[in-house]
Amino acid sequence: MLQIVIIDASMTHSKEDGFVGRVQFSVEGHDNEYEIALQSKRGSDWGYGLFFLHNSGNEEQLLALEDELEEDDELFDYLIQTAKSKLEA
Repeated sequence: MLQIVIIDASMTHSKEDGFVGRVQFSVEGHDNEYEIALQSKRGSDWGYGLFFLHNSGNEEQLLALEDELEEDDELFDYLIQTAKSKLEA
C-alpha cells in the first residue's frame, strides 16, 4: 500500500444525498497533495473523484494514484473509513 498522510477528512449524511465525504492527503514521493471526494447513497457502492488539493500538478502521478485506487481495495477502503470516522451526527 502507498504511504499516505491524512491532512483532513469529513463526511455528512442526508436522505437526499446519502453519504458525502472528502479526504485530503499526501502520498510519499508525489509532488502534490490530493483530495478525494466520495459519495454513496447507502454506504456500500462508492463513487469518487480524485483532484489535486491546491494547484494543478503532475498528471502522471495523479493517474498512477487513480490506478492504485482502482486496484487496491485496502487503500480505497482506508480512505472511506477515514472520512466515515468524521461523520457528523
